[in-house]
Amino acid sequence: MRSPMSLRRRMVLWLLVFSSVVSLLVFAIGTNVHEHAEHAAWRSLLRSELAAIEDHSARDPDYRWQDSDTLRLYRLDDASGVPASLRGLHDGLHDNVVVGDRLSVVMVRPSERMGRLALVLDIEDFHELESFAERSALLGSLVLIVVTGLAAWLGVGRIVRPLAALAADIGQLRPGAPRQRIEVPRGASSELYVIAGALNDYLERNAHFVERERAFITSASHELRTPMAVIAGATELALEQPGLSPRAGQQMRRVLHTLQGVEQLFQLLLVLARDPARLAAMSEKIELDSLLADIVDDHRHLLGDKQLAIEYGQVSPCTIVAPPGVVAAAIGNLLRNAIENSDSGVVTVSLSPAGVATIEDPGHGMGPEEISAIHARLARQSPGGAADGIGLELIARLCEHLGWKLHISSRQPQGTRAVLDLGGAPPG
Repeated sequence: MRSPMSLRRRMVLWLLVFSSVVSLLVFAIGTNVHEHAEHAAWRSLLRSELAAIEDHSARDPDYRWQDSDTLRLYRLDDASGVPASLRGLHDGLHDNVVVGDRLSVVMVRPSERMGRLALVLDIEDFHELESFAERSALLGSLVLIVVTGLAAWLGVGRIVRPLAALAADIGQLRPGAPRQRIEVPRGASSELYVIAGALNDYLERNAHFVERERAFITSASHELRTPMAVIAGATELALEQPGLSPRAGQQMRRVLHTLQGVEQLFQLLLVLARDPARLAAMSEKIELDSLLADIVDDHRHLLGDKQLAIEYGQVSPCTIVAPPGVVAAAIGNLLRNAIENSDSGVVTVSLSPAGVATIEDPGHGMGPEEISAIHARLARQSPGGAADGIGLELIARLCEHLGWKLHISSRQPQGTRAVLDLGGAPPG
């Protein structure tokens, strides 16, 4: 894709086009006016000469016209001595007629005493002078256009320079940096002061917003950790009590395990909210095939009374370096969605050596419109994910920061296939 043309080039280009059009119109109008004025002058001059000839002929029967260097008189009724270019001319003025290799103007007029007369005015020298004047005018127009272009280039450069400096300052703004402001350069127009003022007002409001968000995250982190620690302590204490039934113990251990997973996920969400770049720093070596088995075991209780089972497809040994909580939350969220959207059949979980986890469910399937809507949501990364799990939007954000890919498609004849490609994570 071509880069857009700069404002300076656009303004100079349009000014050159405008100057060229105006010069062309002025030249065309001037040429047209000159032609009309020239014809009027020739007509008046030749009519006056012919009237004088007729007047002299009427007063003196022996009057004879004497040709000069520029004026010659022909009697068209006398075929002898009449140039071929004059024969057949109708009455009136004729411009640019070649008579004897000379460019001439001819006035043909009938006379009662002398018959049809043709008065020829030699304008060869005048035509050369006229051509020189036209060439000079064209050259002057070109010089004017070039000078206008150079002046416009320098002048527009001075006008646009403050705007370019303002754009450079805007480009140097960094998210999260405190007390950022835009300074208007000297010589700027009033419009730039308006733009800079609006940007500075926005930066100030955004700084207040970021500060409120930071205070909220800090407060939420403290307020949520306390009840989670209380629940974890109470659960561990309950597990130590004698006489606890096996079923109750199993449920309490599930609560403790789930609480640990929620706490880990909460920590990751806080990191993502503060600085997504720190997410990769929390990575560690993961045996993905073993982690996948733990995730499946943790979600089997969701099957309940459904005529539904979870089976493994091809599960290959795979080791990656990634945040374990994020991996478990992402795969667990997809598995949870598969279970909740299926009534009966088999949910198949597979893992390739390249770190691609595939979850296929026998649910009702998704139409092309639903799949397109999901991918549009993932592309926009808009809020409003599912209530359970961390939601497809947040999975998309985590995938973006960790180099993963998420693809959802419809199976045939029914069902959905979710493919989470963890191959972007570095190998162990």
